[in-house]
Amino acid sequence: MSLSPKIEARKDMAVLQIRTFGHPTLTKKAQPVRDIDAFIVELARDMVETMYCAPGLGLSAPQVDVSRRLITVDLSVGKNGKDLIILLNPEIVGLEGEITAEEGCLSVPGVFEKVSRPARVEVKGLDLKGRERSYAAEDILARVFCHEIDHLNGKLFLERLSPLKRQLLKRKLRKSQESLGLNEDRFLRQS
Repeated sequence: MSLSPKIEARKDMAVLQIRTFGHPTLTKKAQPVRDIDAFIVELARDMVETMYCAPGLGLSAPQVDVSRRLITVDLSVGKNGKDLIILLNPEIVGLEGEITAEEGCLSVPGVFEKVSRPARVEVKGLDLKGRERSYAAEDILARVFCHEIDHLNGKLFLERLSPLKRQLLKRKLRKSQESLGLNEDRFLRQS
């Protein structure tokens, strides 16, 4: 799906700040998009630009501190405009199989871990014109859909790890943030 013919120029789009581990928006369930207004369209455009600049394969609105059910996905990372998917209120309506592969996250920079996800999923949602869209995805696209929809439900991929691995990584991330002077208190004051 193409955002618009003007998406290629991207002159008026902004790069948003990606929130990282410890930010409260990342742990809250996002609100449904009820109206596709100018704010939502601009948010989607800015998320696309942010995703491409990161670079990443997907991005959810909570990752840019907006608690709305909106995701952007592009496995080509901007190289093929036809690969861009923007979905409002996406949900997984079918899943099959399981595959374990390494996964990372723009909100947990520098951390890559093996995560089990469905091998195939069917996802439905709305495009920016309010039309229902459905995708039968497998392999990496299925993984990215699951990952981004997890964000909409307030979950980081760390929650998919074993309890011990998750605890060790969270402790390491907190210590790293503390050494940089970053912690949840700063995020709470900033929000």
